[in-house]
Amino acid sequence: MIKKKVKERAKIIVDLEDLAGVGPAKADKLKAAGYDVQKIAAASPYELTEIADVSVDAAKKIIESAKGGVDMSFESADQILERRKEIGMLTTGSKHLDELLGGGIETMSITEFYGKFGSSKSQICFQLSVNVQLPVDKGGLNGEALYIDTESSFRPERIAGMAEALGLDPNEALKKIHVAKAINSDHQIVLVEKAEDFIKDHNIKLLIVDSLTSQFRADYIGRGALSERQQKLNKHIHTLQQLSDKYNLAVVVTNQVMDNPGILFGDPTTPIGGHVLGHAATFRVYLRKSKNEKRVARLVDSPHLPDGEVIFKITSEGVRD
Repeated sequence: MIKKKVKERAKIIVDLEDLAGVGPAKADKLKAAGYDVQKIAAASPYELTEIADVSVDAAKKIIESAKGGVDMSFESADQILERRKEIGMLTTGSKHLDELLGGGIETMSITEFYGKFGSSKSQICFQLSVNVQLPVDKGGLNGEALYIDTESSFRPERIAGMAEALGLDPNEALKKIHVAKAINSDHQIVLVEKAEDFIKDHNIKLLIVDSLTSQFRADYIGRGALSERQQKLNKHIHTLQQLSDKYNLAVVVTNQVMDNPGILFGDPTTPIGGHVLGHAATFRVYLRKSKNEKRVARLVDSPHLPDGEVIFKITSEGVRD
């Protein structure tokens, strides 16, 4: 049995040029697009047709070659449990909100905050980008943040104030938050796909997309464009999850909302993205504004936590109880 496993591992292909039908030129195109052997094995023929400029039949052969060259075996549940012990928890700044999320923002997961304008989605993102720099014993991850701004809502002045409130040097804190502004949905997708090299070179422990859906809503208008929008959004979210798993990152996304006219009683607020985002986000938190500084957070979906609701505050110092 051990010999068989060793033999199987020996077949694993690392270099793209070792795949059937992939020469140096095609390998360069695939690498430039962010594809490795494992990603090719899970790709569709039509993806590779566009990227590598090959026929559909040739793309199918490349994919089959990749499938035979990667370790796609099953693993036991106890191995998964052991790997999950590496998961970190990032404090939000509010103990109540942390408790609602089972201890804070979890790494290797996507946490989605959605709500109307003024519900403090961006404020939470600002706070998290500061908190991630804290040592582990203070609720941080001792790392840096990658921040993709799609709504021009990033405010370094606010972050500097939050850092100062935690006893951090504001200038040093700002240096550890790396920001990119997405001008459209395609640019947003590329930023995430190209983020891997940046994550490797820096101690990135938090990836924020604020907001995930706004550019997609602007670029794909009308019911005729809905299918293409959802397909691209689905692939985009899966790329985020892959980065989260591979590098043990906390991924936080914000989401816009709309009023669902089909809901006659209760709160008609519905997050954008439909079932695609609903199934992809590990934790979904609905935020709404209350009186003065108070905000209400409701855990709508989680794989292992009960639904619940807590109150927290947005103060001059940041997110607090």
